Amino acid sequence: MGKDGAAGLLEMRNKGCYTIGQDKQSCVVYGMPMVAFDIGAVEKQAPCQSIARLIIQKLNK
Repeated sequence: MGKDGAAGLLEMRNKGCYTIGQDKQSCVVYGMPMVAFDIGAVEKQAPCQSIARLIIQKLNK
C-alpha cells in the first residue's frame, strides 16, 4: 500500500523539496505515510493539524 506515492515523494525530496508526512499517532491507517517514512522520503513527520503551520514556517525562512 502506498508505494507509488512514496516513490514520487522520494523523488521530490531527492530534488530538494521539503517533504512532510503524517505521523503515526494522528493516522487512522499509517500504511502509506509509513512506507514514505521507511524509504527516506519524509523529511519531517507531524500530526495532520500541524502540517499547514510547518509549511508556512518553511516558506517564511
